[in-house]
Amino acid sequence: MIEPELAVILLNATLVVLAYFWFYPRVAGANLQKVALFDLLTTTIALLIVGLKFWGSGYQFELVGFHLNWFWFTLLTYLVLEIPLSFWYLKRYR
Repeated sequence: MIEPELAVILLNATLVVLAYFWFYPRVAGANLQKVALFDLLTTTIALLIVGLKFWGSGYQFELVGFHLNWFWFTLLTYLVLEIPLSFWYLKRYR
């Protein structure tokens, strides 16, 4: 069985890679307002998927020694995965 932390990180990584390498170039291109809007949507999708599984479960995710609930763990790991790709995307499409 896969650990919940790894499952969330894999979900986030899949969403970020699909967004930045497939979806954003096709629908947003260099339009940063569209990228920001679709990124908000993608982040919300990650939070909804994880929330459906862990909301009310009381499960504590561990991230570098800190215990977090599902919301903060999902959001922080999503941002950590997304930031390098967002810089790359901005550099490429600006």
